[in-house]
Amino acid sequence: MDRAVDAANLGAAAAGSLSLWGLFLHASLVVKLVMVGLIVCSIWVWAIIFDKIITIRRVNRQATEFEDKFWSGGSLDDLYDAEGAKPTHPLAAVFGAGMGEWRRSSRITGIDLVRGGVKDRVDRAMSITITREMERLERWLIFLATIGPVAPFIGLFGTVWGIMHAFGSIAAMHNTNLAVVAPGISEALFATAIGLVTAIPAVIAYNIINNSLALFSDRMEGFATEFAAILSRQSEERS
Repeated sequence: MDRAVDAANLGAAAAGSLSLWGLFLHASLVVKLVMVGLIVCSIWVWAIIFDKIITIRRVNRQATEFEDKFWSGGSLDDLYDAEGAKPTHPLAAVFGAGMGEWRRSSRITGIDLVRGGVKDRVDRAMSITITREMERLERWLIFLATIGPVAPFIGLFGTVWGIMHAFGSIAAMHNTNLAVVAPGISEALFATAIGLVTAIPAVIAYNIINNSLALFSDRMEGFATEFAAILSRQSEERS
């Protein structure tokens, strides 16, 4: 009877320690540090994901609105004064860079865009702007690219350390009962689970966000090419 009561009490204690909070509390200090670090990284990952999703939607919406104004047939000089001189989004910055360089060069070389290397300077100005804007949009993506493959190994380190600690406790207690072994092993495996929960969203989000930014980069480059062709055509018409 006493053995049955002891087994029941031991099982109840083990069940309580197998809750998520119980697994964290009973883990060793090193495993706790691993868990806390992975949780912080997971929070950071989700913050980056939400920020990039909102940013990509915003810049695409702003680009669509700007392209509507650009292709509406209005004056490019008026559009530059309204949005290009002090751009508030990437596509307007590309337009402002090209239009600003064309204005500065036309005052020196006349209105001829083809001669005097003006076309090259306009293309270079827009290309540099695209690179700068993409670097700004891609900020913190390197964190997702790093956490994705690294987080499982950090969790695995916590698991290995936890299992070593669990076996040490088992040896000290001279008891291999499942109720004694299970909590220590579960604490160790919990670290790997947190690592996977951190890594999986980071990998998926990186691939999706990186593809979306690549499409937006192509969109800006296409706009720059069309804008350069328009400036070249206007220059030829005026010369």
